[in-house]
Amino acid sequence: MPAAARQAFVGLGANLGDRGATLRAALDALRKTPGITLVEPSAIYETAPVGLTEQPLFLNLVAGLETTLEPAELLPVLHQLERAAGRRRAEEIRWGPRTLDLDLLLYEGVTSNGPELILPHPRMWDRAFVTVPLRELIERSRRFQRPIWAEARARLASAAESPDVILWTAPKR
Repeated sequence: MPAAARQAFVGLGANLGDRGATLRAALDALRKTPGITLVEPSAIYETAPVGLTEQPLFLNLVAGLETTLEPAELLPVLHQLERAAGRRRAEEIRWGPRTLDLDLLLYEGVTSNGPELILPHPRMWDRAFVTVPLRELIERSRRFQRPIWAEARARLASAAESPDVILWTAPKR
């Protein structure tokens, strides 16, 4: 019997190259991943960098997933998508520029404090580039109204807006 699909949220960000195309390609790749049955993205937001501030602006979004992959199976998928987009974790500066950043933020029914994976993501509640798109997605989508997300909805309701997180409109081509 196949495993039941559970919901998860993934943060996506990019600030090098064609940021919008990179995020769209990552979403398409997630949709094609065996074991991921749904990918529903938030809107895309342009955001100021955190940590190392002397770098290009980021584009960020949050994608809600339904998946039969366990967190330990999903994380390597995310890392492979980063590598396919040109990210080299071993060579980069912490909080520096990147072609693609994928973070597993929340996974239905799972908390973890391991060396490879911490769930919920340890800094997500302090980062408007995560909370703003996550709140928008959870409020907009009926799919993510499960009782398991009640605590997240409550935390997001009190999360501050930020002038550094602005709804992005793709340039006309």
